[in-house]
Amino acid sequence: MSRSRAVLRSLAPAALLIPLAGCGGSPGSADAAAGADAAPGFPYTVTNCGVSSTYQAPPRRAVTMNQHATEIMLALGLEEKLVGTAYLDDAVLPAYRPAYDKVKVLAKEYPSKEVLLGANPDFVYGGYSSAFDKAQGRDREGLAKAGINSRLSVEYCTQGPVGLDQLQTEITEVARTFGVPERGAALIGTEQRRIDAVTARVKDKAKPAVFVYDSGEASAFTSGGNGIGNEIVSLAGGTNVFADLKDTFGDVSWEKVIERKPEVVLIYDYGGTTVEAKKQRLVNDPALAEVPAVKNRRFVVLPLSSAVLGVRIADAVESLGRQLHPDAA
Repeated sequence: MSRSRAVLRSLAPAALLIPLAGCGGSPGSADAAAGADAAPGFPYTVTNCGVSSTYQAPPRRAVTMNQHATEIMLALGLEEKLVGTAYLDDAVLPAYRPAYDKVKVLAKEYPSKEVLLGANPDFVYGGYSSAFDKAQGRDREGLAKAGINSRLSVEYCTQGPVGLDQLQTEITEVARTFGVPERGAALIGTEQRRIDAVTARVKDKAKPAVFVYDSGEASAFTSGGNGIGNEIVSLAGGTNVFADLKDTFGDVSWEKVIERKPEVVLIYDYGGTTVEAKKQRLVNDPALAEVPAVKNRRFVVLPLSSAVLGVRIADAVESLGRQLHPDAA
C-alpha cells in the first residue's frame, strides 16, 4: 500500500506516565501548575482539529510522528524539546540533519503504543491523521486520558482547500505552543518571500494542465483540490486537472486522466517505487499513448515530503516553478 494511501486510509498504565503540560480542563494541568513559575505568554489555549488544549507552559517532551511535523519542529529550533521521532518519507533536509541526528528514532514507521509511551511524552505531533490511529491505541482521546497533549496538522481537518493561510496557522500555533512565537513569524516571513518571488516570475506564463501521479495501477492515486499539493501546482504556474476532486488525495480512473488531457505529469517521489518505474508504468500503457504529457514525455518530480503542509512549501514551489517554466527561472 502506498504511503499516501495509508494517510487517507496499548496505552501503558497512567501511573507510569509523568504529564508535564495541561490540556483544557485537562490532563496534566495540575502538574504544570505545580511546576516552575508561569512561562511568558502562558497559559495558552488553542483548539486544533476539534481538540481544545490549555498549556500552562511549553511542552518539554515532544514526539513527532511524521517527517513534515518533525521538520517544522527543527525549523523552529525545538530539537531539544524532542524525545522521539518517527516515520520519514525520505531524507531530512540537510540543514536539519545535525539536529535530527540527536533525536531518538522510535520507529521506522509509526511506533507501537508501548514504544510511544515508553518515551514518556507530554506532547505528540502528527502530520497525518493516521498518526492517531485508534485501532493502534494512539488516538488523541486516549492520549489525553494518559495526560498527553497532541496536535494534528491542520491539513487533515480543514474544511475546503488548504493553502498558505493554513501553513501560517500551523507554524504560528506550533511556535506559540512552544513559547517561541517570534521564530514562527520569522519562518513564515521567509517562506512567503520565497513563494512570492516565484509567483511574480510565472504570473504571465501560460499555465499547463498538470496531472499529479502519486501511485496506482488499476486506478490513479492523485492530488485533489483540497490539499496543499493543489496550491503548490497553482503557485508554481500550473493547473491541477483534478482540482475538482474535493479531497486531499483520491483515486481516479485512467479514463478520467485521458479525458482531461494533461500536458505535464507531476510524479511524487517516495517509498519503494522509483520515479523511473512510475514513468515506465505511464509510458508503457497503450491507453495513455495519446495523453499529451505522456506522448511528449513531459514529466516533473517533487518529493512527497514537499507536497504536504510543512516547511518545504517554498522549496516545492521554487522547484516546480523551475520545472514547469524553465524560461522564467
